[in-house]
Amino acid sequence: MRLKNTIFVPMADQLEHEQEEKELFEHLRIVADKGQALLRVDKFLMNRVENTSRNRIKNAIDAGNVMVNGQVIKASYKVKPQDVITVVLPDPPRDTEVYPEDIPLDIHYEDDDVLLVNKVPGMVVHPGYNNYTGTLVNALTFHLNQLPTLPGNTGRPGLVHRIDKDTSGLLVIAKNEWAMTFLAKQFFDHSIERRYFALVWGDLAEDGSVSGYIGRNLKDRRVMELYQEESLGKWSVTHYKVLERLGYVTLIECQLETGRTHQIRTHMKAIGHPLFNDAAYGGDRILKGTSFSKYRQFVDNAFAILPRQALHAGVLGFVHPRTKEFMHFEVPLPEDFRLALEKWRGYSSTMGL
Repeated sequence: MRLKNTIFVPMADQLEHEQEEKELFEHLRIVADKGQALLRVDKFLMNRVENTSRNRIKNAIDAGNVMVNGQVIKASYKVKPQDVITVVLPDPPRDTEVYPEDIPLDIHYEDDDVLLVNKVPGMVVHPGYNNYTGTLVNALTFHLNQLPTLPGNTGRPGLVHRIDKDTSGLLVIAKNEWAMTFLAKQFFDHSIERRYFALVWGDLAEDGSVSGYIGRNLKDRRVMELYQEESLGKWSVTHYKVLERLGYVTLIECQLETGRTHQIRTHMKAIGHPLFNDAAYGGDRILKGTSFSKYRQFVDNAFAILPRQALHAGVLGFVHPRTKEFMHFEVPLPEDFRLALEKWRGYSSTMGL
């Protein structure tokens, strides 16, 4: 897991003085995996902590804010399997209470049990390290008087699934505990209908499926990797259908059997077709096409129109917790995705691709 946290470090002499007067509080705890390769602790933290820099991490280590197995270490320390890395600070961590915020929501459907939201790209789904405000859950907490929580769901009331920050589309929210339990079982049983629309690099020859075990990349924990060894991840299956070929890119529809972290993004990269402008998985550079400067400018313009991975959760279907009827919902592509697609259609037609 890559944790979202900003490491704040007082000056070393200030810390030494404060340690005499104040208790140190644990703000972050990471347990290295059993298969963790030897890696400098500063590089290890760079891979695991968002919204920070190598310099801030170095200062934290030098000031004694980073400990491994309860001991202060140097930046050159090599993290080993099962090491416990902690970040401690003089002030206690922020509480996990979710605060309501008046943020506009695109509500697609609502009744007494469920609510369907068409999430805009760029919105974080639930609060976490360095994202305590401005999230979908903050907005939902304002919109509704109370959202249900279940064991293991602290800080994510009402949520039975999630989509990435820069992915747009449909999310179902449970408005009571009964609905939450009922929907959660459908997700667990993989009986939920989920279809995504994605623009990928390259010309996909035909429809197909991708399967394998998804787990964290062993060198960069920020991204996922597709493995064939069961011990390295969780089983995953994505079926994809070609909707439109546009020469150097292809519009596809993906149907999920499972719901793993970054599943579509990981699967498409694994078969050599990363999502268009997916920076984490290598899609934010020209992977197909010519070397002409006009083409490079065209792609840069398309990136500017769609400054995120081209992925939209357009279809969601489930059995309603109260009526037991199957409900099917669809939302169109958001403006940025639609405009980028139109741009590629124009280019493909002009060039005769």
